Amino acid sequence: MLTVCITIMAAHSGSSSVSTSPESPPVMGSSSEDAPLQYSLILNHLIGDKRQARELNPAVMGGLPNPHKSEEQKMIERGMESCAFKAALACVGGFVLGGAFGVFTAGIDTNVGFDPKDPLRTPTAKEVLKDMGQRGMSYAKNFAIVGAMFSCSECLIESYRGKSDWKNAVLSGCVTGGAIGFRAGLKAGVLGCGGFAAFSAAIEYYLH
Repeated sequence: MLTVCITIMAAHSGSSSVSTSPESPPVMGSSSEDAPLQYSLILNHLIGDKRQARELNPAVMGGLPNPHKSEEQKMIERGMESCAFKAALACVGGFVLGGAFGVFTAGIDTNVGFDPKDPLRTPTAKEVLKDMGQRGMSYAKNFAIVGAMFSCSECLIESYRGKSDWKNAVLSGCVTGGAIGFRAGLKAGVLGCGGFAAFSAAIEYYLH
């Protein structure tokens, strides 16, 4: 079988090289090996040196162009990005969160409403609710102060450093904890700085 195939291929090549048709016109131009291939030219125009850079129009690509911002919108954006707004927002959020946490802890405390002078007397519902409200307000104030201090110091540190990374939160936690702890002394301030910084680093690591 292999011998027959070789014989047929040799006969075909010999007949094609010997026989010439006078009616067929001669092939003009250079050989196929010298001429560049058609797909090479297409690729050169698409991704090669001859590719032309074109500007992408958002309207043509299906997107919406950016609208022009007015001065009022720019002023509102600057206000929302300011440290005062961030501190106020953190203060409100801390107040709400602290109040809810205080009421929750008071609800599970069995000593709420009891009078230390008369521990055997059963407190009334009014006294229990009053004690829960006082504890919730105390927690709300503390959380609001801590939230405002942390957010404001973080914003100032970020503006000073010009970077937004985990170091801002750690430094802000140290400043906040140190400022709160220094009211009880130098040792308490150092411990507060280290504790708040470690807590901030753990939160940043968990979130990112």
